[in-house]
Amino acid sequence: MRFQYLSEIRAYWEALRDGREVPFRSEIDPRGIERALEYAFVLERIAPQVARFRLAGMHLNDLMGMEVRGMPLTALFTPKSRTEVSDILQVVFGGPKTAELTLRAETGFGKPEMHAKLLILPLKSDLGDISRALGCFMAEGPIGRAPRRFDLNECTVSPIVTSPQKHRYPLRHPLPDGFAEAPEPYCGGMPRVIRSRGHLKLVVSQ
Repeated sequence: MRFQYLSEIRAYWEALRDGREVPFRSEIDPRGIERALEYAFVLERIAPQVARFRLAGMHLNDLMGMEVRGMPLTALFTPKSRTEVSDILQVVFGGPKTAELTLRAETGFGKPEMHAKLLILPLKSDLGDISRALGCFMAEGPIGRAPRRFDLNECTVSPIVTSPQKHRYPLRHPLPDGFAEAPEPYCGGMPRVIRSRGHLKLVVSQ
């Protein structure tokens, strides 16, 4: 099935959420998404429209031809798509909402056609602010010459539905080396409306 690991990571996030707005970053256990780890990542919001990779699977490193940890998410995109992606990040963290992006790779010499999907699911930090995100990035086709960057074709932004529940506290699993991270201060900001281009389609699920 195409892009099957997006569905697995979304199902894992929904199970952790269990009716709440969003789960905590500390509740993420890599054993729960073991099959999808190669395509998974964790983002940290460092500015209203900027999020960097705290952790990333090998698939993203292969696409960029380098270690992406510490790099902004927009590094995976062509310059013309970075503004839209930045606005989407602001909505995801500020909503909070979930986002699924449909992408197409920039082509050229040694860079064959590729299609990709990107899923972004917000998380709370240990401080309780929504400044982390669990995600999945899957690209189909031969990578060719790295780095590969992508254009944004379509984005679906969806609201998060909550349900009544008992009070819960974040779990703290003993995480394997390389997946644990230290909390950092949050830098927030007010959300802005997503700017769209004529060739893009923004779909908001109600």
